[in-house]
Amino acid sequence: MSTAARRTSSTRTGSGTGSGLVLAVLASGQFLMTLDSSVMNVSMATVAADLNTTITGIQTAITLYTLVMATLMITGGKVGSILGRRRAFGIGLVIYAAGSFTTALAPNLGVLLIGWSLLEGIGAALIMPAIVALVASNFAPERRPAAYGLVAAAGAMAVAAGPLIGGAVTTYASWRYVFLGEVVIVVLILLVLRRIEDTPPAKVHLDLVGSALSVLGLGMLVFGVLRSSEWGWIRPTPDGVQLMGVSATLWLILAGLLVVYVFLLWETRLSKAGAEPLLDPRLLQNRQLSGGLTMFFAQFMVQAGIFFAVPLFLSVVLELDSLQTGLRLLPLSVALLLAAAGIPKLWPRAAPRRVVRCGLGSMIVGILVLVAGLDPGANAAIVAVPMLLMGLGLGALASQLGAVTVSAVPDSQSAEVGGLQNTATNLGASLGTALIGAVLITTLSAATVDGIQDNPDVPVAVQQQATTELAAGVPFLSDTQLTAAMDEAGVSGPTADAVLAVNADARLEALRVACGLAALLAVLALFFTANIPREPVGSGGQPRREE
Repeated sequence: MSTAARRTSSTRTGSGTGSGLVLAVLASGQFLMTLDSSVMNVSMATVAADLNTTITGIQTAITLYTLVMATLMITGGKVGSILGRRRAFGIGLVIYAAGSFTTALAPNLGVLLIGWSLLEGIGAALIMPAIVALVASNFAPERRPAAYGLVAAAGAMAVAAGPLIGGAVTTYASWRYVFLGEVVIVVLILLVLRRIEDTPPAKVHLDLVGSALSVLGLGMLVFGVLRSSEWGWIRPTPDGVQLMGVSATLWLILAGLLVVYVFLLWETRLSKAGAEPLLDPRLLQNRQLSGGLTMFFAQFMVQAGIFFAVPLFLSVVLELDSLQTGLRLLPLSVALLLAAAGIPKLWPRAAPRRVVRCGLGSMIVGILVLVAGLDPGANAAIVAVPMLLMGLGLGALASQLGAVTVSAVPDSQSAEVGGLQNTATNLGASLGTALIGAVLITTLSAATVDGIQDNPDVPVAVQQQATTELAAGVPFLSDTQLTAAMDEAGVSGPTADAVLAVNADARLEALRVACGLAALLAVLALFFTANIPREPVGSGGQPRREE
């Protein structure tokens, strides 16, 4: 055996001296991919004020970041096959670092969207599929489940540590230093990247038509939902975009669904013709795989919605700083880690379907407890138990779904399944942030206008002016921000007090409706758990035999 062959064999068995370094590098990459969103969520109010934008603007940035990843993930996996996984990983890191550096220096929302939402999203679309393939090329089959588990644990650690890191850095310095720190981590990874065993480039045809259709379809679908709070869902707002008297939101969603349908028809046509599609449609016919992907989508949709709404309650309604907001989210982070790591250890033969259903049940109860506690006298303590229940539920799902999807297909298709899994999670997060945020802002606008019109302490002239100015949407403002705005506008006395009371009631109503919608989504997910297997899945990568 040649020296190179022996080195490759040693690395693939995981027994070489570099196996720990390989795991550290890949886990660091996964940590970075998950850190951004959790940092941004707890710092939304501060970032919005710093960039002179609104909460809706930050919602747009969060949504577009996950949307760019979702739409490009499968394409990024194909590009990685063409370039070689290590090279794709490195190029993705460079693009990601450029985005982080741009974000750190962003003077306004537009530059933030370019740096964070676009460049970091493109970089992540190259990095995340490469991580899955590089684990396979650096570890023997019997060691891969443990390696995948450690990489996934790094993502869970980012969810747990992100709120605290973002909260502390934002409170005592600036949120910008988080993104500068990411650049440093990327540089350190690049310095040791050559120590990782590569997956050589392959002659893979990139389905450009399929890539364009998937990006266009998913993009229109999510963008339509995102803009619903400003344009209206069906009836257009006074300043909203419309076509034939109907809000552009509905037309974008319908057009997006139609393009996705055309994409699936195109992929089926390529597959039947013996060509190489971007996505093999036969994978979606695998009940176990489709069940796991559906649960991933639902989990991240609910998780993103709650991670958007709860920090708003803490940072805007209660006016806590970023560190205090992060500390209040700590029960969710800790419970998620404990459940994700503890369930496989304590109940290694647990039925995946039962664990997933219990997890969804815990999430539903947690959200309902939160909704019940949102009243005018509520304080930060009311989120402790709901966050604990949410964390246990999310951790229960995380403990099962990765094994469910990976074991649904042979090892040779694990990279493709990894791309689908990342697409489902990021699309769920994107739609969750867009949908929950849109419903929250829409409810806030309606409740504020109704409250001002029905309040006798607000003069008729102010009612008419407010109704006109707020028709396009009400910003999610704290009492301090609203008081400053009214002082600048010359509104004071009983009128100012009445407007503050209306705004406080409208914020809580909007949060209740948004969280209630998240609970409804979790309940709907229960109806799709039948495709999750009853029996524990193996780790050998063999598909479950369909009955």
